[in-house]
Amino acid sequence: MGLKILTEHINVPDLHTIDVYRKFGGYASVEKAIKTLSPDQVLEEVKTSGLRGRGGAGFPTGMKWSFLDKKSDKPRYLVCNADESEPGTFKDRYLMQYNPHVLIEGMITSSFALGAHTSYIYVRGEMLYVVKILEKAIKEAYAKGFLGKNILGSDYSLDLYVHPGGGAYICGEETALLESLEGKRGNPRNKPPFPAVWGLYGCPTVVNNVETISAVPWIVVNGGAEYAKIGVGRSTGTKLISACGHLNKPGVYEIELGVSVEEFIYSDTYCGGIKNGKKLKAVVAGGSSVPILPASLILKNIKGENRLMTYESLADGGFVSGTMLGSGGFIAMDESVCIVRNTWNFARFYHHESCGQCSPCREGTGWLERILHRIEHGHGKMHDIDLLVDISKKIEGNTICPLGDAAAWPVASAVRHFRDEFEWHITHPKEASAKGAVFQGSVLQA
Repeated sequence: MGLKILTEHINVPDLHTIDVYRKFGGYASVEKAIKTLSPDQVLEEVKTSGLRGRGGAGFPTGMKWSFLDKKSDKPRYLVCNADESEPGTFKDRYLMQYNPHVLIEGMITSSFALGAHTSYIYVRGEMLYVVKILEKAIKEAYAKGFLGKNILGSDYSLDLYVHPGGGAYICGEETALLESLEGKRGNPRNKPPFPAVWGLYGCPTVVNNVETISAVPWIVVNGGAEYAKIGVGRSTGTKLISACGHLNKPGVYEIELGVSVEEFIYSDTYCGGIKNGKKLKAVVAGGSSVPILPASLILKNIKGENRLMTYESLADGGFVSGTMLGSGGFIAMDESVCIVRNTWNFARFYHHESCGQCSPCREGTGWLERILHRIEHGHGKMHDIDLLVDISKKIEGNTICPLGDAAAWPVASAVRHFRDEFEWHITHPKEASAKGAVFQGSVLQA
């Protein structure tokens, strides 16, 4: 199954304890960084690695770190975004539950590189069991001298805290997260200024995803150049994929970036194919906020080339015929899935989770939900289909944060690739609104 960086020992009993974690080289990156490297040298290793943000955007991590305002005399902060709320994504909680020390080690090493002496892990509010696991692991790290004052006898000190989130999807957006961490309502901020200049408490701040930070220890111990050898092109390293839907073997998989989508779905090494021998109809490759693709376009691009599990390959074709790797929330749908109903379900979520700060998102998500509801329940009109596309265009790019885009892209792509299914719902209202009814005409052969 290829190289494992984050999950190699995930099934070892009691890996969540520091003594067991240490048996497999745990905290070696902290010792190496603090004893033999400067903060700038750690930063250079991360830059060399090509590590990109694993929370969805895929922005180069080393570059993001380099934006931190080092001229400011204010304190610096590192904040871990563990507010995993994207529908279809569950890899971060899996990692924190079974291997919490790899995240804590990553927080220490990364905080050292950034010159942060206080750092936070912001965990989704509903995941209190994860909060307790992390707090216990942090207590162990303090007891062993990896946290607190003068870590390992050096002049570097760090305090690390876990903060339960505000129970809202919007708090996964980095500036809304910072607002919530400060004790305020989780509304996204206007940017600029960016958190690297004006972040937590108005101080220079870096916000990174759980998986991103957890990859840093391996990079520091083995070298950024070794990490860069894994993967394809600018998609370096490994990636955790949350695979769910109509798969024989759903679960969390750590893949080397560059595995083909076809191998990931059908190989016994990974998902083992579609359940009950049914045909693949569509895939949401990176969590519910990315464009949906029919089977014909997720397995191969419009040039007939195999799609790879990389940022570039999945995006090939733009939003006309491509999608995004995103957070790695891989949802496979078989021929029994009603695309209209699925799209309505996503729209309900984004309408509910909109913070209401921007009128295109506040009003537009509600319109999308209501129009999809009436199409699904047999009350739609043919002009509703183009109206969905028009509303999506009005939302996209016109909001403070990306939630508006996240609501618009699934709808626009569903209409683009499955328009005949939307039309069938309108021309056959009674059949379409019947329980379990699915339009078979748009099933695409895998």
